Amino acid sequence: MFDQTHTGGAEDHATFLATCAASPPDEIKAEAEMILPALGAVDVLQSRTGLIMQPMRDTVTGTDFHLGEVLVAEAHVRLPEHGVEGYGMVVGRDLEQAMAMALLDAARAAGTARERLTAFVRTQSEAAAQRDDALLRRVEATKVEMETF
Repeated sequence: MFDQTHTGGAEDHATFLATCAASPPDEIKAEAEMILPALGAVDVLQSRTGLIMQPMRDTVTGTDFHLGEVLVAEAHVRLPEHGVEGYGMVVGRDLEQAMAMALLDAARAAGTARERLTAFVRTQSEAAAQRDDALLRRVEATKVEMETF
């Protein structure tokens, strides 16, 4: 899911952020704590909760619509010594999780702890795939075969 040969492209960044957002809160917070000393000064530009519209796509017509509002926590930080910014947004109200995600995003942009971040995201991606597989297996077990006339 995460390409270790980071090219800096938008797709890599989106994958990085999606993987971090799906990571267990305790694990992403611990990783941010480990990387924080290497970042230097951190300016917090934003740390807040709010509501955003949840977009969905009608699979029949292919049109987009808004399903409803979702509570999110978001954080935006700047590393002045590196001249980069980081952003994090997670579903719910866990501002610490959003801040941890923003710090990891800023560290990635600064090139700080690159190997550590790559290993973390790879591990999180593999764990998410295992969780998804387990969920799909549980769902598949409830499938009922019906005869059609």
